[in-house]
Amino acid sequence: MPAAAVRTRLEQVRRLGITGIPVFLIENLPPLIGSQTETTLLAALRQAATTKENTMTNDPLRLAVIVGSIRDGRFGPTVAAWFAGQATTRPDLDVDVIDLADMPIGAAAPSMSAPEPVLKALGELTPRLAAADAFVVVTPEYNHSYPAALKNAIDWHNQQFHAKPVAFVSYGGISGGLRAVEHLRAVFAELHAVTTRDTVSFHGAWECFDGNGQPKDPAGPAAAATTLLDQVSWWARVLRDAKAATPYTA
Repeated sequence: MPAAAVRTRLEQVRRLGITGIPVFLIENLPPLIGSQTETTLLAALRQAATTKENTMTNDPLRLAVIVGSIRDGRFGPTVAAWFAGQATTRPDLDVDVIDLADMPIGAAAPSMSAPEPVLKALGELTPRLAAADAFVVVTPEYNHSYPAALKNAIDWHNQQFHAKPVAFVSYGGISGGLRAVEHLRAVFAELHAVTTRDTVSFHGAWECFDGNGQPKDPAGPAAAATTLLDQVSWWARVLRDAKAATPYTA
């Protein structure tokens, strides 16, 4: 709805002494004709709220699964493909797998004069991050932390993560990548994101999967994935609805 039309409807509502109405309700009101009574207008507001609530509840959540490693011989795509397969079985999720190896940002630090290949990569990556309602980061552990390429991709962005949930699927040796996850929690807190408590982690990951890219013992990882997806979906829906009612400011 054009801004002028929103302002007109807001003024009509205020003339009846009704204040504090979220903009999304104003946008979903039916046409206001003449001098509607307060009772009629409140009924229209309730109908608009119901319409918006049903729309927000039924719309699938957009889940971005970020493959954080770009090294040659990496194991990340195997883990990410398995997890994406778990996520795509849910009708409430629209899954987008973002492989940072396909985004040639490299080691280029954030700047106002980025090279053309980096600008082209960001032109694909940034809109996909912005469109996501939630994120799952698939990360290994390198030297007790997460990959440099993942940090660089995060550092090129900020608002794309605001008031959105982030969950983690980690893999590695004896620690299962969990030390990388703990470092990432602090990074995403600075970006006004919410990280989920539960993770999926593969300890000794290379021995956990068969030749078809599936866990040899599927029950445990599948249960952990369900818990993670339940949590990140809950946060994504709550935060998406809250931002529709009141824009988040950082």
